[in-house]
Amino acid sequence: MKVLQNKKVIKRGRGRPPARSEAETRRLVIEAAAAEFQANGYATAGVDKIAERAGLSTRTIYQLGNKAELFEMVIADRAGRFIPAMNDQELNQLEPVEALTRILASFGKLTLSAETIAMSRLVIAEGVRFPELAKAFNEKAVLRISEVIEAWFAYQAGRGRIRLADPHAAAGMLRGMMLMEPQHTVFWGQRDVPTEAEIDARAKACAELFLKGCLA
Repeated sequence: MKVLQNKKVIKRGRGRPPARSEAETRRLVIEAAAAEFQANGYATAGVDKIAERAGLSTRTIYQLGNKAELFEMVIADRAGRFIPAMNDQELNQLEPVEALTRILASFGKLTLSAETIAMSRLVIAEGVRFPELAKAFNEKAVLRISEVIEAWFAYQAGRGRIRLADPHAAAGMLRGMMLMEPQHTVFWGQRDVPTEAEIDARAKACAELFLKGCLA
């Protein structure tokens, strides 16, 4: 399994460390856990190694959670970066194609990043042995992102701009259209991670095809 190599360890200086907020501590732990999982996989990753990367004690790490809970935190954090980008007020002022293009571009830049692809590889490689990985990935990432797309579908349907019998199924189809082919070609080593320009172009094409169809 090809993984990102990140062995950065946050070192403490001499003397009493400065006070750190709970949010700052949590951020250190999430970033350290993400780096450890990507570098060494889930089975090999250890809480002691995450603590070393974060420059914290293992006791502090365990106060936030065990290894499975730390993985869940990492996934939730990455998926959470997509949610703030989806400003309902701004999206609702756009034409449907433009709004959906923006949604898909944000989704693509999250899911087709080198880091997310590495985490996806990890889930695929170790998910059978550790089913909690697939559960966390599905609940904290896939479902959360689908809910955003479904909510947008519901709003547009309420305004009479689109017709969908099953917004949930439609959201899954649209995610697959945007993600599947470019992600798999990276998985198989056939190409590098897509550039932002390539993701933007694919988002626009997928939005237009989904909303307008291809019937003459």
